[in-house]
Amino acid sequence: MRAILVSLLLGFFTISSHAATVERYTDPTMKDANLPFSQAVRVGDMLYLSGQIGNIPGTLDLAPGGMEGQARQTMDNIEAVLEANGASFANVTKCLVMLADMSQWADFNKVYVTYFEPGQFPARSAFGANGLALGGALEVECEAYLGD
Repeated sequence: MRAILVSLLLGFFTISSHAATVERYTDPTMKDANLPFSQAVRVGDMLYLSGQIGNIPGTLDLAPGGMEGQARQTMDNIEAVLEANGASFANVTKCLVMLADMSQWADFNKVYVTYFEPGQFPARSAFGANGLALGGALEVECEAYLGD
């Protein structure tokens, strides 16, 4: 019994000493904006992306072209953060889509599906929201698995 207890305690201390490191990422071009969040945070094999909007990289200006232009820029921004962290859309496991106008859901989807291999979509939720950052038409946040 005593040997089992000692083994369990040693196992607990071994597991707790391997806590995952938290790494934060913000593109150098956005550091001067002094935004109160990281563009992504990696914990172990998971990468959590903050919501991305359709801003032109390095600026707080939204891409022209309405929903299509902002959707494409949003997805390009997500791709840039993924690539900066050694990932791609193939690693994305979940996305959350916030649309200022839910009637543009189909318009967004036309752009969204072009970033994934056919039939290889992550889990996803979408909802309508008002007051998105910079008056944007949408915001998308994603999670990616970097293991294996």
